[in-house]
Amino acid sequence: MYRRLLCGMAFAVALSAPLASRAQDTELGKIREELRQLKEVYERRIQALEQRLQQSEAKAGKAEEAALQAAVQASSRPAGENAFNPALSVILNGTLGNLKRDPNAYRINGFVPTMGEVSPPPRGLSLGESELVLSASVDHLFRGALIAAIAPGGGIEVEEGYVQTLGLSSGFTIKAGRFFSGVGYQNAVHAHAWDFTDAPLASKAFLGGQLAEDGIQVKWVAPTELYVDLGLELGRGRKFPGVPDGGRSKNGFGSGTLFTHAGGDLGASTAWQLGISHLRTSPQGRGYNDVDSTGTAVNNSFTGRSRLWGIDGILKWAPNGNATSTNLKLQGEYFRRTESGALTYDTQAASLGTQTGSYRSKQSGWYAQGIYQFMPEWRVGYRHDRLNSGTTGIGLVAPGALTAADFPVLGGHNPRRNSVMLDWSPSEFSRWRLQLARDYSRFGVPDNQVFLQYVMSLGAHSAHKF
Repeated sequence: MYRRLLCGMAFAVALSAPLASRAQDTELGKIREELRQLKEVYERRIQALEQRLQQSEAKAGKAEEAALQAAVQASSRPAGENAFNPALSVILNGTLGNLKRDPNAYRINGFVPTMGEVSPPPRGLSLGESELVLSASVDHLFRGALIAAIAPGGGIEVEEGYVQTLGLSSGFTIKAGRFFSGVGYQNAVHAHAWDFTDAPLASKAFLGGQLAEDGIQVKWVAPTELYVDLGLELGRGRKFPGVPDGGRSKNGFGSGTLFTHAGGDLGASTAWQLGISHLRTSPQGRGYNDVDSTGTAVNNSFTGRSRLWGIDGILKWAPNGNATSTNLKLQGEYFRRTESGALTYDTQAASLGTQTGSYRSKQSGWYAQGIYQFMPEWRVGYRHDRLNSGTTGIGLVAPGALTAADFPVLGGHNPRRNSVMLDWSPSEFSRWRLQLARDYSRFGVPDNQVFLQYVMSLGAHSAHKF
């Protein structure tokens, strides 16, 4: 009996084994099919995600390019500036001066004419010229700016007032109105951003201190890793070395300027820039005051052409590009001017009668300066200025009609000056400066000059030039 039972059980187990195997194979097949379907679904999803990623990257690239272009266009605008929220600021500039010689009688002997804001600050306390700055984007194509100089006596003069393009492509920018010329380096820098209280002698002798022109400027920045720009200015010729107080009464242009700069980085700590510029103008009746051999005050005038060449360079060093603690700046410019035409003596016939003869001159000058920030907020600097009156030919003197003593301002002289300064800037909005200078601009004894200056900025203010 037991034997029959065991045999039955063995037969049942043998019969059920294939059935279980077939059921297991069916279950595994279902699992494999589900895995295949899941794999296909996820592969389709991955492909879709990859396509979306590519499309997003393309859109992001276009957006980044557009943002970069907009940033380049807006690089000259202060942050937050727009048509409904213009940037408004006031620059207060005052000095306490102590000078050995009267600044009201200042002149740079050997160079003519001494015009514009070339004299040093006055003796004693003086407010100096303050600046009112208003700028804003007009729309997506233009930006406007107005910088007015307010004299201590209450007079107001527009230093700069221009519109500037924002949307031009290929690196072009157009500026129209009144603006500081791009001739040289320092001329385009506002006085409150200078490293010394007053302008270099070369800027005074050849540009009347600072040349602001009414006209149009076209500037192109090359799309290269090395910074390169080219600029052309066509102006009225309203300031020295053109005809002061309005320029020539003529159609067209009274002056033309070409300039170019190149610059780049030398490692992570040093940056450099070199520039060349050329200014051409044709003054008509450009007058100046003198005292002739009889001791009579006379007014003379020059009509002809004036050509000025300039070379400028600047080198900046800051450890790893961090200029907040320690940095060094070296800066210099060289100018050479040639003039030829007619010189009229005593235009008012106050002394020996009005006479006209030929005139020609070749003159040059340069300056070099170094500014070292030795700790946060504190800087020290030194500047050396030198001019060469060169060769001057006065047609009225050669034949003996007049003598060189009738043109004392044009007498040969090589002015020079040495200046040292120490300034403290507790913030980007304020600066206090002590400057000492020994000036040999005039014949005779030198002028020892001491200035204590403050510069205060109220409100928004755009970044300064490199």
